[in-house]
Amino acid sequence: MSQAERRVISPARQTEDAGELSLRPRWLSEMIGQERVRENLAILIQAAKSRQEALDHVLFYGPPGLGKTTLAHVLANEMAVHLKVTSGPAVERAGDLAAILTNLQAHDVFFIDEIHRLGRAVEEMLYPAMEEFVLDLTTGKGPSARIIRLRLPRFTIVGATTRLALLTAPLRSRFGAIHRLDFYSPEAMIAIVERAAQVLQVAIDEAGIREIASRARGTPRVALRLLRRVRDFAQVRADGRITRPIARDALSLLDIDELGLDDADRRVLNTIIEKFGGGPVGLQTISASISEEPDTIMDVVEPYLLQLGFIDRTPQGRVATSLAYRHLGLAEPASPQPRLPEL
Repeated sequence: MSQAERRVISPARQTEDAGELSLRPRWLSEMIGQERVRENLAILIQAAKSRQEALDHVLFYGPPGLGKTTLAHVLANEMAVHLKVTSGPAVERAGDLAAILTNLQAHDVFFIDEIHRLGRAVEEMLYPAMEEFVLDLTTGKGPSARIIRLRLPRFTIVGATTRLALLTAPLRSRFGAIHRLDFYSPEAMIAIVERAAQVLQVAIDEAGIREIASRARGTPRVALRLLRRVRDFAQVRADGRITRPIARDALSLLDIDELGLDDADRRVLNTIIEKFGGGPVGLQTISASISEEPDTIMDVVEPYLLQLGFIDRTPQGRVATSLAYRHLGLAEPASPQPRLPEL
């Protein structure tokens, strides 16, 4: 394996510690939530196995922490093939991609996280590789330049992105299956926390499980992080067993309220309401006011606030809703801003 390939590729089991891998489902049957996506993937896998073919290329999109990387691992396990992992920013040159693709074996899964951040030259090299399973390499310069076409084994690209709109149409159209991952239901979150507690061997009662699940923003990654932090709190300041009062005390210490809003969420809401009269206010203005990157606000903060109905996106900017005022315990303006159509 070349030095460039080592830099951009990570074998699946070297990307995370053993604890994280033990919490991650390995098979579709172990997955919780995302029922429609799981049903479609089960059909895709069964059909590919029956034909003894590689899976069609798959694209997952949605807010971070909902299981896009986990599903890539699951697909590779279900197909009993190798998984290669990289991210869009890591593949800087077309030569990096060529080194990766020429080392794939038949039916392997190649997972590209943040695929919307691939460079233009790299993305264009990917087109024939995805569609015709060939790699076009240019050798020489000027009049002596010529193109060498290499045949590649049939493989599967699994892409993940939080910003589907930033994916170019030619790249998006080459994926045979495109699935959106949504926030998880309260029931699914309870099951996820319960399963993680069993794997981590955490002593926790049902009320403690529900308390953590209700503050996890419908996101498994957040739920696992909160469970670990509450476990630490219970070990240091209690008898090691997590109950509802212990969970509440621990989460309050982390500045996470009963709906799962953290300091960043409240700063965004307070900025819209207190500095700009409830809006509308633009994303860049909010970003400058709280010294936070616009991409962080758009990808991490806004999706959950939109799901809760605390903000609206309008052509003029973000607007705080009545629900946001009530949750923060603030009085609405005497003449509230008119509700404008969403973007």
